[in-house]
Amino acid sequence: MSRSRFGRSCLYGALLAASAGAAHAGETDPAFEVYGAVQLDYIQNFRRADPDWTAALRPSRIPTTKGQFGSDGEATLSARQTRFGVRASAPAGSQALTSQFEFDLFGVGDDAGKTTFRLRHAWASWGPLLAGQTNSLFMDADLFPNVVDYWGPTGMVFVRNPQIRLTFVDRSGFKLAVAIETPNTDIDVGQIREIDPDLGANLRDVTPLPDVTAQARYVGDWGHVQLSGLLSKLAAETIGTPDNRPRASRLGWGLNLGTSFNISSATTLRAGVVYGHGIASYMNDGGTDLAPRTVAVGPGLALGLEPEAVPLLGIIAYVDHRWSKTLTSALGYSMTRVKNTNFQTGAAYHKGEYASGNVLWEPMRNLLVGGEVMYGKRTDNNGASGDDIRTQLTFKASFSSNDLKPR
Repeated sequence: MSRSRFGRSCLYGALLAASAGAAHAGETDPAFEVYGAVQLDYIQNFRRADPDWTAALRPSRIPTTKGQFGSDGEATLSARQTRFGVRASAPAGSQALTSQFEFDLFGVGDDAGKTTFRLRHAWASWGPLLAGQTNSLFMDADLFPNVVDYWGPTGMVFVRNPQIRLTFVDRSGFKLAVAIETPNTDIDVGQIREIDPDLGANLRDVTPLPDVTAQARYVGDWGHVQLSGLLSKLAAETIGTPDNRPRASRLGWGLNLGTSFNISSATTLRAGVVYGHGIASYMNDGGTDLAPRTVAVGPGLALGLEPEAVPLLGIIAYVDHRWSKTLTSALGYSMTRVKNTNFQTGAAYHKGEYASGNVLWEPMRNLLVGGEVMYGKRTDNNGASGDDIRTQLTFKASFSSNDLKPR
């Protein structure tokens, strides 16, 4: 996917919401915080995955051909989850001007597999208006469970986008907001390359309009519930031809429903379901937005091609449990399933599954040590499949300027 990816942390999602809420409430006390974490992960893979993704489990990067990336077994030590950020708030008229800048070291895209700077947050808000890169309104950050794997469950919406957001209501636990966000169309040309290699090589995604997202959210003592929506224009054209033809566009749309429910003071259930057409660029892993389909164009057996916004279903269900003041666990399962078109290749991604369980120990507030077991499986359009089993041992030390006390 070409969309800029992200790291993940429910903690920082909560801090972001708190900062935005304070700004909306008109908090006038200036504040400035420097924060971050130093983290080392030892990952032992018992299978083999794409070498650019040894430091995170992504079902879409699991091979379905045995030996594609070498023999089974690989050890990785990674400091890529190390992060650094600053947050500030200051009075600006009747509202507070709040901003956040944060990065980690987990390379993605052209930097996949590298330990390098990667932007997570860069935004500012004033009252109900927010501009910059942060969590998409289409996602629900509170669905992300208390895991230490960097990428996390496959079947949930998770992306941080440049956006302009307007929050209409933010009071008494209820929030209603809309945004325009940076668009993206992930294209699978399917079998076109086999019929016309030049056409297949020159098809490009285009982004004529921003995506529109909306969110309705309620938070109570019992947990939260959130419904989010997405509308997008998915478009493609051909480079180097008259009028860039063939070219076409389709409507993309999606609905995302999620909740966290406090079963007890020690146990929280997180569950969500997302469905849409052409929403893969917003998913945590796997799928494509636009792909060709064969259609009848005349009498007899005459066939033509047209683009389709590819249907996708994602689910997630996790339980977080606190055994004691210092010991916690998270256990759950997630899945992404794509309804492939009839002109995608047999190797096209069809289904991804992800399951994990862990035990995390926090002997003090700024120190975490934990172990996690993960399982991932990829199934292709032709039924071929591959799986991955790995363990992760994590050491994490967090810091914040708010913890400094004058002598």
